[in-house]
Amino acid sequence: MTNSLQLGIDLGGTKIEIIALDNGHELLRRRVATPQGDYDGTLQAICRLVGTTEQQLGTRGSLGIGIPGTRSPDTGLIKNANSTCLIGRDLQADLERLLSRPVRLANDADCFTLSEASDGAGAGARSVFGVILGTGVGGGLVLNGQLVGGPNGIAGEWGHNPLPWRSPEDGEARRCYCGKQDCIETFLSGPGWSARQGGRRSAIELSRAAAAGEEQASEAFRQYCDQLARGLASVINVVDPEVIVLGGGLSNIQALYEAVPPLLLNYVFSDSLHTRLVRAMHGDSSGVRGAAWLGATE
Repeated sequence: MTNSLQLGIDLGGTKIEIIALDNGHELLRRRVATPQGDYDGTLQAICRLVGTTEQQLGTRGSLGIGIPGTRSPDTGLIKNANSTCLIGRDLQADLERLLSRPVRLANDADCFTLSEASDGAGAGARSVFGVILGTGVGGGLVLNGQLVGGPNGIAGEWGHNPLPWRSPEDGEARRCYCGKQDCIETFLSGPGWSARQGGRRSAIELSRAAAAGEEQASEAFRQYCDQLARGLASVINVVDPEVIVLGGGLSNIQALYEAVPPLLLNYVFSDSLHTRLVRAMHGDSSGVRGAAWLGATE
């Protein structure tokens, strides 16, 4: 069953945003500050957003929520969340009790991917791999219009695989926050790239300097593109998606879409490549839009 009114919530560390869609058409959007470290306050903020939205629109909607973490398939409790007040809580059950309806949860990268596969840059493709390149490196997978969660709830977490085809040129080993060494995230996230270049400039500053022709920054960008190509090639070798959609702050670097595709053939196990590498159509709105699509189908 598909509800005509689809409500989506992006539960972030600093803000909670709600969107109301009518079969993909945006009706309204509003946001409030996230109550810091306050689980009960977060529940109430979500309930107030849903209540005022439905009161304004005069109808009840389905509800999906993108979270900065994962719901454990074993316990139903939230894990791996950078909003630590959510960890160990049964967010889904608590919201279903308070709102008297089914609530679907997914990682924010999964919501991003679902959005772009539904009516974004990957619309119409049978297989879409969504990539977040921002403060972290995340991902999600949609096959035939369905978000793939996986039995462990970690489908798409390519950022916590080691960088493939590593060489001395990639620099010294660095420990990821997850406890492992040389995760892709330590190379391709904004903070990771900056740290590996000495930490004096942000990733965006490095990319701008490279675009201006600065030699050191240009070399750093060349290396970044090659590392991104290696990471994505390992995904293509396993999933072989029709489309890879990039989101997050670094996805706004236009030169990536020119530099990376030719490099992929150096690493993909194929003599040709038909996977398209594209920029997200909905930009920063993809997470909350994807949450709405997530809740739409029960």
